[in-house]
Amino acid sequence: MKIFYLSVHSVLEYDEVSLFSELGHDIFSWGAYTYPQGHPSLPRPGIPGLPFHADLADLSRRFPRTEIPIEMLDWADVIIIMDGAGMHDVIELNWAKLKGRNVIWRTIGQSTPNVENRLSKYRSEGLKIVRYSPMEDKLKNYIGGDATIRFYKDPTEFSGWNGKEARVINFTQTLKGRRIFCGYEPIMKLMDGFPSKIYGSGNEDLGSYNGGELPYDLMKGVLRDSRVYIYRGTWPASYTLTTIEALMTGIPVVSVGSDIGNMGKHEGVETYEMQHIIKNNENGFVSDDLDYLRTKIKELLVDESLAKKIGEAGRKRAIELFGRETIRGQWQSFFDSLNIKDE
Repeated sequence: MKIFYLSVHSVLEYDEVSLFSELGHDIFSWGAYTYPQGHPSLPRPGIPGLPFHADLADLSRRFPRTEIPIEMLDWADVIIIMDGAGMHDVIELNWAKLKGRNVIWRTIGQSTPNVENRLSKYRSEGLKIVRYSPMEDKLKNYIGGDATIRFYKDPTEFSGWNGKEARVINFTQTLKGRRIFCGYEPIMKLMDGFPSKIYGSGNEDLGSYNGGELPYDLMKGVLRDSRVYIYRGTWPASYTLTTIEALMTGIPVVSVGSDIGNMGKHEGVETYEMQHIIKNNENGFVSDDLDYLRTKIKELLVDESLAKKIGEAGRKRAIELFGRETIRGQWQSFFDSLNIKDE
């Protein structure tokens, strides 16, 4: 099967294009991996075995996504359009050419009532939807879905937690700059007084908390070596890839709940999922009570056996929900349901 994948998020693109390729599909990705070898500036490496389609890559250089050449669409059996800024325009402005094809809107936690409303017409005319969280059905103007397939991570790659460094960490890009959308205030309150680092680009304004942007292997090493991971997420997402990476590595996760700053309760978006993924005192800690969370952070920093117990349970939960083999099977079942005959 030939899959034309339009991306706005390089890490998710790396994960899903790699998985689809391993399933035996021929992929052309219009995004960070139009050239399969990737680029040193990307947070993930190249994708071995992904074919390079020089003719399609040339078209991607010469045309904007709002004017997808018909040759690209005719090449594909399936067209996957990742949700994100500007991608609704891609669907709307190309719909005359897209209608009647296997077109899939892949949600990534950016949908809002306005987005759902904008796409309702195309949904009624055949647009298929693969949701990334079951909580998306809480969206106002929700227009349904054909499958719910979560993001995934490989448990063999994200593993080996040791927690040897008694420090608290977080991975967020431009935390202070995006402020309420990423939970700047609660994250800083939770870190105050503890040895802490915040990793990611755009955090130069965080002073001593800034850990910088880490290469992929160093990022995995920091997750393995650190004692506690603080999570707040980004509005309006139900969860993010960093949640999965932290939980699956086995680092104990302490998560802010959904109420602070009206996260998950704004504009008909009540989709935050951490309070359903984490169970307090079992596989992590989640609450809107920051004093309670600070108490738990302190306990995890001084009690290695507690941290190990919580981390192991969090890893088990992550594998159940986001494990590579589970998600691989779900995508294969969905593709099979399209009943596309091999040429």
